[in-house]
Amino acid sequence: MSYQVIARKYRPQRFSDVVGQDHVSQTLANAISGERIAHAYLFCGPRGTGKTTLARIFAKCLNCTGGPKVDFPDDDSKCIEIAESRSIDVLEIDGASNNGVEQVRELRETCLYAPASSTFKIYIIDEVHMLTTAAFNALLKTLEEPPAHVKFMFATTEPEKVLPTIMSRCQRYDLRRIPVNLIAEHLKYICGEEKVTIDEGALFAIARGAEGCMRDAESALDQLISFCGDTITEPDVLSMFGLMAQGQLFALAEAVLTGDSTRTLTELNSLASQGKDLGRLVADLLTHIRNRLVFVVSKGDLSLLEISEAEATALQAGAKLANEQALARVLDVLTDCEGRLRLATSKKILIEVSLLKAAQAKAAQGIDEVLGQLQKLRDNEPPSTGKSSAGSPKPASKPTTTAKPALKAAPPPAADTPAEPVDLQALWAQLAAAASKASPFMQTYFQQAHAVSFSNGIFEIGVTDEHLALVDNQRNREMLAEQLALLGHENVQFRFTSEPPPEGWQPAPALEPIDEPQAASSAKPRMTKAVPQPEKIDPEEFKDDPLIQKALELFRGRIVEVRK
Repeated sequence: MSYQVIARKYRPQRFSDVVGQDHVSQTLANAISGERIAHAYLFCGPRGTGKTTLARIFAKCLNCTGGPKVDFPDDDSKCIEIAESRSIDVLEIDGASNNGVEQVRELRETCLYAPASSTFKIYIIDEVHMLTTAAFNALLKTLEEPPAHVKFMFATTEPEKVLPTIMSRCQRYDLRRIPVNLIAEHLKYICGEEKVTIDEGALFAIARGAEGCMRDAESALDQLISFCGDTITEPDVLSMFGLMAQGQLFALAEAVLTGDSTRTLTELNSLASQGKDLGRLVADLLTHIRNRLVFVVSKGDLSLLEISEAEATALQAGAKLANEQALARVLDVLTDCEGRLRLATSKKILIEVSLLKAAQAKAAQGIDEVLGQLQKLRDNEPPSTGKSSAGSPKPASKPTTTAKPALKAAPPPAADTPAEPVDLQALWAQLAAAASKASPFMQTYFQQAHAVSFSNGIFEIGVTDEHLALVDNQRNREMLAEQLALLGHENVQFRFTSEPPPEGWQPAPALEPIDEPQAASSAKPRMTKAVPQPEKIDPEEFKDDPLIQKALELFRGRIVEVRK
């Protein structure tokens, strides 16, 4: 007898033999037991996960002697015929080569005839998405209302290419990629049957390389037995398929998570010089970092992970290397690298840069963390900042000398303890005149404003409610501080409020600003000339002024005309 490859020799023959697809096997078994067998089934999923195998087993259950039943004898002649693809009542059709209208018409004609010796006539169409649109349409009516003795079973790796009208007439079952530990366990069973000695590292290396495909894993094992004989070790697997050892993977991950850039590049260069698949390297590292994140988030719950004992030991030993936020940042960098790798001209350079970024990202801080620290510093500012512009008081606290310039903590104001009382209204009249000249567009608002208080380095100005949103901005506060400094009061902060003016208050006329600074004690009311109105206003300058733009946005208006 000719040699039979492992993938065919150890193909599952009943539902209990299928690995990793319990959700499908159990549902089909229950349908048979409950006599709720549909007329059409669609099996979807990646290659090598058991789509056609499940269809064949289901066909055995339906056409076995005395069936339909789940538990059929291994020596049942009808089941053996189906397993050997020689049953005349179970027809397997390749959708890629029989995808035309003529083939579907022939199928429609033959399905009218009763089965020769079985309960059902079963059509298994593999890669059904390869059928043309015309062929699908020709199949619609028969698929919706087939004869009672006909069952359809479709298999496809690309369900999105199957017409919705076909899919709506089928029961759909989605098969999953098989977990690494289940593949390794099944390979271990096969090695025992084949009298092959293999270590755990080699089993998991094959399983990782298969990427959830059992057929790929079995084919790789078959190739390794031919290469190594009856003893297989992890280095044999790694050298044949260009994979890296788990120890190398753990060392590279540790270098990244400790922020050791030199060691990171050294480990990567060592792997590259050994001819390792760089794309596979990034994928394996990404999976390992993801496992570390799950391990940290779940507080060490290994039941959520499909990993070997060696990796479980590595996760436990390195649990304190990085927290949840750091691992998430590293994952972001590696995910971006994996997405760009296919288009990269030099994969090694891209991976080097990405791993260095990942090492730096581990030590970086997220924006939320930075904002939280800034908020803590802001809460510890000296009470010289007073109330916020909305009127909520800041809690007094001990002044700190470590506040950074970005927080703009004001130095101790010079006007905290004036030698003599300041004539507030006279000082405001001079300041309003100076501010009106510095910002002509604000002249009307300053003339209608009034001084509320000036103490502890804070000058409070009252404006109307409708003017508050237009006046209260950083630009105006800085401009007023500059003008007040020329009047002899430096390091003063300004705050605008909507506090109403006192009774009898009248808008002050615009005054000409004084040319030389004067001490607060010498600021007394005096007659001054009114500041003349600007002779001409440039429309473009008027339109581009930030305050005007803000007013237009606030009131949803537009400029019709600019008048003197």
